[in-house]
Amino acid sequence: MENLVEYLVNLFGGLGKEIIVFIISMMPVLELRGGLLAAALLKMNFLPSYLISIVGNILPIPFVLLFLEKFFNWLKKFNGTKKFVTKIEKKILSKKKQIEKYGYLGLLLFVGIPLPGTGAWTGSALAVLLHLDRKKSFVYILLGVTLASIIMSILSFGILNKII
Repeated sequence: MENLVEYLVNLFGGLGKEIIVFIISMMPVLELRGGLLAAALLKMNFLPSYLISIVGNILPIPFVLLFLEKFFNWLKKFNGTKKFVTKIEKKILSKKKQIEKYGYLGLLLFVGIPLPGTGAWTGSALAVLLHLDRKKSFVYILLGVTLASIIMSILSFGILNKII
């Protein structure tokens, strides 16, 4: 992930630091984790980069919750994309155990514990595919993003070293 973040920081180098962190935080897979890593690489102050990463990560989520199912159904109408969408759905649903077992708390933890394949985008997609309440899911995803931001801030900015 670090190599990809470094590449994107260099690619978007002409933009302001804040814009770079915001864009990276909005991207699936990288999300808040990538945004905070980028902020650390760009030697940004903690608080602005923290807030920008959270906003960037959470901004696409209402659109995912509202439109993903419609978008997937539309893509399934075409032979060229039907198989691809079905494969993505199966991949996303392979991570459903935690949410089925713990409900919305599982969704919060799924989004909040920064592991590969987890995060707000995948959590939102799971909420959609499992037909969870969208408003309630958004609240728990937001809480998960907040948890992930705390964990990633400790890792990316070495806050633990500054406290001890």
